Parts: sequence; C-alpha cells; structure tokens
Amino acid sequence: MDSEKHNIIRVGSRKSELALIQTNFVIDSLKKIYPDKEFSIVTMTTLGDRILNVSLPKIGEKSLFTKDLEDALKNKTVDFVVHSLKDLPTSLPDGLAIGAVFEREDPRDALVLREDVKDCTLATLPAGSVIGTSSLRRTAQLRGSFPHLSIVDVRGNLNTRLRKLDSSTKEYSALLLATAGLQRMGWGDRVSKILPCSEMMYAVGQGALAVECRTDNAEILAMLAPFNHPETYCRVLAERSFLKTLGGGCSAPVGISTKLKPMESNFKLTITGGVWSLDGTTKVNDTMEQTFTQIKKTQKHNLSPTEESNSKKIKIDEENIDNNFNPLQKLDEKISEANENSNCEDLSEPGAPKSHSVYCGLTENTNIPLDVILKCDDLGKDLANNLISKGALDVMKVTQDLIRSSVGVKSS
Repeated sequence: MDSEKHNIIRVGSRKSELALIQTNFVIDSLKKIYPDKEFSIVTMTTLGDRILNVSLPKIGEKSLFTKDLEDALKNKTVDFVVHSLKDLPTSLPDGLAIGAVFEREDPRDALVLREDVKDCTLATLPAGSVIGTSSLRRTAQLRGSFPHLSIVDVRGNLNTRLRKLDSSTKEYSALLLATAGLQRMGWGDRVSKILPCSEMMYAVGQGALAVECRTDNAEILAMLAPFNHPETYCRVLAERSFLKTLGGGCSAPVGISTKLKPMESNFKLTITGGVWSLDGTTKVNDTMEQTFTQIKKTQKHNLSPTEESNSKKIKIDEENIDNNFNPLQKLDEKISEANENSNCEDLSEPGAPKSHSVYCGLTENTNIPLDVILKCDDLGKDLANNLISKGALDVMKVTQDLIRSSVGVKSS
C-alpha cells in the first residue's frame, strides 16, 4: 500500500478511550526503536461496540470486537491493529496473525464497589446486591461461590459502566472488571479488591496487548518481533491452546490461571483451567505443569503505562536489534514434522514451500526456543483433554443450548 512506500504506518484501533490508550502505548513503544517511522491511527467501531442492548453470547457472532478491524487489515487499509488479547479468537482469518504480545499486566479481575458499600467483600455484600458484568465466565463463578448475589448484565465501555455504578439510582452494588483495563485508564484507585484466582479465574489472554498484522508483511513482523515478550508468550500460548482444544469462547464459562516461575535450574509453567455450568453449581477443573531448562529472555522493557515512575526500568538495547531480521524464515523439515501434532498453522500459500507457522494465532516467537513453544502448546492441549475426559464438553453444551434458547439466561 502507499503508506508503506512513504514510511507511514497506519494503525487500526477501536474508538473507545481505553482502546486508544492501548494503541498509543504500542505506538510510543515502537517509536523508541523506530523514530524515523510515522504512525497514523485509523479508528473504527466494531459489532460489539454497536450492539449494546444484547448480551455478548446472545449476539451469536464470533470476533465481536475484532472483525471490522481485521477486515481493514485484509483490505490493506491499515498495517497492524492493537487488541486486548482476550478479545481475539484462537483461530484468526487466513493471512492474519499476532505479530507480538506485549508484556502482560495483572490479568486478574477487580471488584469495584459502590461508595456506600466500599468496605464490603463479595461474601459480605447484602443478599440481593446486584453485581454488573458482561461475562459468562464471571457470572458462573459468582453464582457458584456467592449465590446470595444477583448478577445482571452491564454493557458499554469502562466509562459507561462506572457511570452506571455511580448513578443515583444505585442499580448496581458492584462491577467486576479487568484490573489491567482500569490501570491503563489511570483508575486504579477505583479497585476495591483484586480477586485471587482461587475466587475468580480470569479470561484467556486477559491483561495482555496483542498486535495483529498480515502474515505477508515482513517489515511489520520484523518491527514487532523485539516486543514479543517471552514470558507472556509462553503463558498465553498455553492458555489459547487450552481454549482452542476445548472449543470455548464467550459462549461458555471458561476460566484460566497461569504462572511462570524461575526455579533453581529451570522454569516451571503452571496452568489451571476450569469450565462451569451457567448456574455455577457444576465445575470441571484441573491443573498441569511443565518445566523448561531455559527460556531465552529479552531485556525487560517498560510495557505498563501505569508503573511507578521510580520503579527500575531496563530499556531495550537498540544497538542489539537486528533490523534486517526476517521473521518469515523457512523452517526445516525436522521443525515442520514437530509442528504437525501441535495447534499450529502453516502461513505459506498452498503449494509453496513451508515458511513460518503460527500457534493458536501467535506467530512463532523468535526470542524463545522452538521446543519451549511446542511444550507450551502441548500443555494447553493436554489440560483441555483432561477436562474433556471429565465431562467438560457436556457442561459447555448445556450452557450453549441455554443461550441459544434464551431459557434461564439473565446475564452474559
């Protein structure tokens, strides 16, 4: 496209304040390494933004917050798009992939209480207190653990939801929101409590920013490669592999929790996944672990716009970045064979030599050994299969049937 020839990079974004904060953050990060590039933001609304009077699962469409942006990518109206990773399905349209996942912020959910009940917890809120959420995952976990509460759907961006909470009508006693979104908006002081994963497992990919681009745009892929944060990548790949194998999404209550810890001589990735019935009374869950002898790390870079200004930061070493790096290297036959049994997809054209592969929509992270990528992919797959053997698909089917018939569904 013309913008590529004139050194102008067009960036797609939703119009919400949070989306623009996230998009500008990614652009500012890129500018530090590529000061000669000019970035232009192209904003648009998505189906999920336009339909606010229907709960998300009842809309019955996939990619509610991404399809319009992805259409612009495919049409070459924009060069890359910034998303909240949790909004991206585990399978992306042909020709598109996630070029980088930025360092993850706190993925947990936050309880935001109305001022007159700010000293309460979920357990101590008065019976019948109304909790606002647009998530089946949160709804099911709340109903299972706190049956004395009333769960009501609430739609709109963060600004709109908080206004509803603060309204004089006092319709809502509390909201459940993503901690990372509140922090990025500078509203961390609204958080009454960050919910532990033992109380509320979070959504797959929550807290991470993803940059989606075309798989044939080697220049953009090379620009994004240094920002593909290894630790975040390992965690979210396992999470997305879990969800893809399970076949879940916004139409089923599915939650996740991952931890990646350095041990004495290796690294340990722990993943816990759960599936709930809509009323929260049935839960299928399991935990698995994987160890790695090493995870090749990049230098940590500041990827949180809300970090304390006096915290220690290590900048990316610009001199050590290979600007001639081509992320679309041809994989040898051994690697291709190893990928056959994974959740990866080949990006090459039919009949062409095999080139690069993606794993649940994520391009191969060149900062990480391939065997680590494959193990993360397998870990998520194995966890999902464990849950399937315990009856998870039956639990999910009941929920999906309820949604389709709209019987007994009061919130999403």
